Amino acid sequence: MSKRVIVIGAGGHGRSVAEAILLVGRDELIGFVDDGADANAKVWTYPILGRTDSLHTLCEYADAVVVAIGNNAVREKLHARVREAGFELLSVIHPTAFVSPTAALGPGCAVMAGAVVGTEAQLGEGVIVNCGATVDHHCRVDAFGHLGVNACMAGGSVLGQRAWMQAGSALGYGVQVKDDAVLAPGEARSS
Repeated sequence: MSKRVIVIGAGGHGRSVAEAILLVGRDELIGFVDDGADANAKVWTYPILGRTDSLHTLCEYADAVVVAIGNNAVREKLHARVREAGFELLSVIHPTAFVSPTAALGPGCAVMAGAVVGTEAQLGEGVIVNCGATVDHHCRVDAFGHLGVNACMAGGSVLGQRAWMQAGSALGYGVQVKDDAVLAPGEARSS
């Protein structure tokens, strides 16, 4: 069933998520909510509908929200605000991404262009798997974890809550990363 969707965040990640929604073509993009944008601004032809503190006033116009903010802690707080306003948290999967039918995605995930989510992988709430990133078989990304562009998790590895693998970072087989950790671009960890 088609949903009317608001994207929180009108920056680069927000626009990429909105583009994925449009490319999939199932849901209707209503517009954006962004605390830093001008009230009458537009992204392409879509309006900035207001700030996040006005979400509750938008329930009649939309059914679902995607929080497209890269900062993990901010994304977590905004998920709570979206729930309080009564919206569904929508997950978005870019049409060029591959998500195994045995993988499990929590609410509000974003799986971007060229990403792979493998067999029996688990993504918690609000996870971002950015362009070209890989979450291999039996991996787990806890709530609000974030894989940057071309980050790679080998089979059975775990990324903790709000942890961030920056562009090109890698986890070897079975490696576990603690909550709130940050891996530098290109950093590799092995067991």
